[in-house]
Amino acid sequence: MTAALDALASGAASILARPLSGGELESFDKYLKLLQKWQKSQRLVGSTEPHWIVDNLFLDSLLFVRVLPAHVASLADVGSGAGLPGIPLKIVRPDLRVALIESRTKRTSFLSAAIRELGLRGIELLAGRVEELVVVRRQTFDAAVMRCAGDFGDIARTVAELVAPGGSVIASGPPSDRRLEVGDWVEVAGVQPGSKRRFAVHRA
Repeated sequence: MTAALDALASGAASILARPLSGGELESFDKYLKLLQKWQKSQRLVGSTEPHWIVDNLFLDSLLFVRVLPAHVASLADVGSGAGLPGIPLKIVRPDLRVALIESRTKRTSFLSAAIRELGLRGIELLAGRVEELVVVRRQTFDAAVMRCAGDFGDIARTVAELVAPGGSVIASGPPSDRRLEVGDWVEVAGVQPGSKRRFAVHRA
């Protein structure tokens, strides 16, 4: 576990251009252990191996920092699942107001426990489908983020209704590299030296 946290500290320092604080590392350690514990009864993530979680979930989530506009104060994590990327971003940006949007009951149970056990403030869980939530939370957030598993164009049009005018909808690694119907590809340096990570970015 210590080796995985060392890798987290090194990778995060590179992404954030600052070292993680002791409190941030402690929060990530608790989060990792929560994921491992809940994985025994629910399939939340692809693996419980600490290095895999650090590289593919925690550090990959922190890469959103490289495409989020500096002024962002409120954030919606759409289809949050196990809290990614919303919880890692909240840990390193405690000033952010974060909403975790998730419709699956088993996932919302985990998210409620994670928010409570990590002692996170300024973060809320919105249980429901984004298509329903846009009715009551229209233009509420500065940005919306997601780990995209479908067509970005269809998702971005709906999610954009959550975002205030001038805000951003950002998805990491959509599966298709074809021309986007909305938004543009933005490529940033990845976690591993010499690697790249791409994001689809749509300005609302």
